[in-house]
Amino acid sequence: MAKWTPKHEAPEPLEGPVVATITGGTIVWFVLFLVQLPFYDWFADRGHTWWLWTCLAGGGLGLIGIWYVRRRDAALKRAAAARDATEQTEQTADLDGRP
Repeated sequence: MAKWTPKHEAPEPLEGPVVATITGGTIVWFVLFLVQLPFYDWFADRGHTWWLWTCLAGGGLGLIGIWYVRRRDAALKRAAAARDATEQTEQTADLDGRP
């Protein structure tokens, strides 16, 4: 049944400016909503008001995404700081000759 097998390992996930990316996308969704808002009657006449509400929902979900990635970024920084502090403590203990 399983005919497909990977030929190589999957690449590492890309890490980039996640907060900036999510913020930019959220701004785009809200701008699209605001640009379409003056044409509400046109959309309503044709049964396409879901376009506006999709943009508004994208902006709202983007706000949740910004909150989430900012907390994730802060947690990653805290974990890295704690790891560095532990490593520095271990190095200091090794230099002092303590077990």
